[in-house]
Amino acid sequence: MADVVWPPSLPQFVQESGYSESLPDQTIETSMSAGPPKIRRRFTASFRPIQCTIMCTAAQAETFETFYLTTLRGGSLPFDWVNPRTQTPATFRFRKPVPQYSPFGGNNVMISMRLERIPG
Repeated sequence: MADVVWPPSLPQFVQESGYSESLPDQTIETSMSAGPPKIRRRFTASFRPIQCTIMCTAAQAETFETFYLTTLRGGSLPFDWVNPRTQTPATFRFRKPVPQYSPFGGNNVMISMRLERIPG
């Protein structure tokens, strides 16, 4: 578990549209001089990439920016949150590209982000 927790003042659930989660890639391929490449398992625990979006008010967007830039030191530290798919506690970290803001009518902002669920 991480030392930092997702702020309770931010949305606790991601938007259903735009959410995607990939299975972890646990294999490595080695080309052979003849025949098909050899494939083997690289490791048993691996990271799960997640693409998601949250909808925030302008005030929540400011909270998110402080959380990302200051608390997580520019997104370099892991944090605990609820897994969007399973609704169970999990540890995440931000991946590139950095989160992006998009206006969403009135005072609302959509924040798109790429996360990685850390095995634990």
